[in-house]
Amino acid sequence: MDKRTDEKKTRLLGSLEQGLTMIHLDARRPGVLVPEHLKHEPHLLLNLSYRFEPPDLAVGEWGVRCTLTFGGKRFTIAVPWSALYAISSHHSKEFWMYPDDMPRELLEATPERLQQSGEIAGPLSHVDGSKPEARSVLREVVMERRSDDDPPEPPKDPPQPPRRGHLRLVK
Repeated sequence: MDKRTDEKKTRLLGSLEQGLTMIHLDARRPGVLVPEHLKHEPHLLLNLSYRFEPPDLAVGEWGVRCTLTFGGKRFTIAVPWSALYAISSHHSKEFWMYPDDMPRELLEATPERLQQSGEIAGPLSHVDGSKPEARSVLREVVMERRSDDDPPEPPKDPPQPPRRGHLRLVK
């Protein structure tokens, strides 16, 4: 097992010990076994947990095997380490990515997806087809300095919790 595969296995096992874990995989890679309608997905997300029924999750030298439910039907999936390119923990919110194993179209499509979603605006390439250079806008931030003679600002009082009413219900 190479270093990257060993790291994936260690991260996945650690995340599974904490709870629900999501794996990101390229379902088109050799050795991947998923339902027929998902076999052509370059970015397939699967949730894994030791608590799923049946409890048959196996993480080994080859990869991951588990029975999952898709549309109400059980299916035993198999994911070799070479197809897995990201792991995220629902519990700790940690995310581990392995860009060397990501599908090429995912790496190349990222700017277009950002533009379509509205996260970035403007053209992604110049009229002549060249890619624009990254630009950043810097501005100076001037902070006011207080002299030592100025009195410090008084601390703000924390908000008071609401008081209990004085009326009681008597039965």
